[in-house]
Amino acid sequence: MAYARDIMTAEVISVEPQTTIQNFGALLEKSGVSVMPVVNADNTLFGIISSTDLIESDRPLHIPTVISIFDWVLYLESEKNFTDQVKRITARTVGEVCTRKVVTCAPDTHASEVAEMMVKHKVHLIPVLEAGKLVGVVGRLDIVRSMSDNSSAGADA
Repeated sequence: MAYARDIMTAEVISVEPQTTIQNFGALLEKSGVSVMPVVNADNTLFGIISSTDLIESDRPLHIPTVISIFDWVLYLESEKNFTDQVKRITARTVGEVCTRKVVTCAPDTHASEVAEMMVKHKVHLIPVLEAGKLVGVVGRLDIVRSMSDNSSAGADA
């Protein structure tokens, strides 16, 4: 049975929270990856950012519908959603746009558990943390490779 440490990518392309959105976009294009961990200077995980986050930050702003009754203004849609949209559109750094609640695993997590986490949480990349520090990432392709490695090992036996 393979573990996260056996299938993870140890040479991780990551960004820091203060990386500008423009620099992140250029790094996406240059690296060919679509998701990156966001790490602090001490290599602790801050969040995760994807090309989807970048695209969403460039979406047009949807102004919520409101009704004014006397001196009250009633939002017909979530005021929080509107506030979140404004924050995304005006963001200048990766730290302002990235997802902060990240699904992670440890190096000794079974590969099948990592795959289950990806499916359950609908994510494509799981950071691998050891003592709070980023030591690697497991992507969907890593899972697929481990499955093909296991099937070819079984064929040789």
